[in-house]
Amino acid sequence: MKKYKKNDLESYTLGTTLTLELLNKKIEYVTRVYIHSKQEENETYRRIIDICNKNKIDVIYSDKVINNLSDKENCYVIGVFKKYRMNLSKDSNHIVLVNPSNMGNLGTIIRSSVGFNVSNIAIIKPGVDVYDPKVIRSSMGAIFNANIEYFESFNDYYSVYGNRNIYPFMLKAKTRLQDVKCERVFSLVFGNEATGLNDNYLEIGTPIIIKHSNKIDSLNLDNAVAIALYEFTKNLK
Repeated sequence: MKKYKKNDLESYTLGTTLTLELLNKKIEYVTRVYIHSKQEENETYRRIIDICNKNKIDVIYSDKVINNLSDKENCYVIGVFKKYRMNLSKDSNHIVLVNPSNMGNLGTIIRSSVGFNVSNIAIIKPGVDVYDPKVIRSSMGAIFNANIEYFESFNDYYSVYGNRNIYPFMLKAKTRLQDVKCERVFSLVFGNEATGLNDNYLEIGTPIIIKHSNKIDSLNLDNAVAIALYEFTKNLK
């Protein structure tokens, strides 16, 4: 088995915790599990083996495969799964990421979104591949609790999910985050880590700014998303 490439039909989890999360949440897509000879027979390992045995999932002991796929020395379990199609819920709140380019940021955003019960995420192309093992690992397995759908453009997203309250986050916006009255159903829109959203988004919905001191030029994308999620969900039941 070779290292992941975007056009592959399968992806994989790196580590025991991620593999167990995969088995618990998306077992129908799991094709096999690789285990290293150094893996301890702890509780997590026993749970993985038990689930695989009950569901007739192949368990393969192969140091070579794991050493080839993982850059970390302490990765002793890898779960392989078929990529699956995801669609957003029209009745749910969304995070919209326009051209996200950093795998670590995307994984962290997925984790924060799921943590605040906003588990529907739209990605406007071009954007990071959510099935890259680096994204899966940085999400700490939260990706298996999320619905993520790609769109060729924001207009394509809007044509399907535009009947909602839309809030682009921009440095040029006039409305402060703390002054917004949250109304369901909403979409929080964020731009690329380097460039943000272009000025066209000032004409869409209610643009919002997260005010910060003039000692920095902007917040990290994953921090901005987490702050926005907290504010928009703190009074929701």
